[in-house]
Amino acid sequence: MNKDLDIRAYKEAKVYLFENTPLEVTEEIIEYYLNTTNVPGEYVTLNKIYFQLLSSAQSANMKPGVIGGSIGGIDKLGSVLFDFSPTEVLNEFNNKPEYLLDQIIEKVNPKGKVRRIQKSIWPKYCKTILSAAEFFVQFNNADEFFNWAKYFYEDKIFIAALPLILEAEIYGIAFPLACDFLKELGYVNFGKPDVHIIEQFKALGLVGIKSSNYQILKAITRIADHVGVSAYNVDKLFWLIGSGNFYDHRHIGKNGRVPRMKKAFIEHWLSIA
Repeated sequence: MNKDLDIRAYKEAKVYLFENTPLEVTEEIIEYYLNTTNVPGEYVTLNKIYFQLLSSAQSANMKPGVIGGSIGGIDKLGSVLFDFSPTEVLNEFNNKPEYLLDQIIEKVNPKGKVRRIQKSIWPKYCKTILSAAEFFVQFNNADEFFNWAKYFYEDKIFIAALPLILEAEIYGIAFPLACDFLKELGYVNFGKPDVHIIEQFKALGLVGIKSSNYQILKAITRIADHVGVSAYNVDKLFWLIGSGNFYDHRHIGKNGRVPRMKKAFIEHWLSIA
């Protein structure tokens, strides 16, 4: 893929984001989102890693509104999940996702109607909670998890195997969600191949029209290498254009949200390409 194209697309996206957001969005605020302070290993307990996985697990499609949005944040599940202890969760709820959902309804009281059919969001999320707990109890502590992840993360050939393993091991964790979990842990060489990024990359000619999620991840990494930034940085730049969500700066726009710019940016790019 053309290195100059990668660099030009990144720079144009960054300028476009700055010039098409409210005056409150300064360059410093944009950089705040493009650069994480998280470092792998700072999550000193398995409980915190488990919590992050469950946070990423509810970020697909409409799940944030149905799950976290209905209970005031995923942290509220701590009262049911023993402060996110994988071992205690399995001791209490193993193979009993319906009982787990009963306890969530009783103790956390989600707003709105909780659909109980198997393919509905809450029942599926409860299966993810239990499947993730089963995965994490394989590790005695956080250090064991990070040492395991480090084996893949530090090898350019095997790095993509890490989200593939998580996808295979944990129910409901598709490849993009696994990447999101890892990047939010501080593994900055991962980006999330979500719909905002996929549509922009295809329209800008950065990937092929039929590219898989794996190929999108490789493209994020490639662009990062060409620009000299992290994959996390590239991910957040195009995500901000696609989502318009400045979640840590509620004074911007309407409670931190500005109009989405994905379509307009693609049209802008095509007009100058």
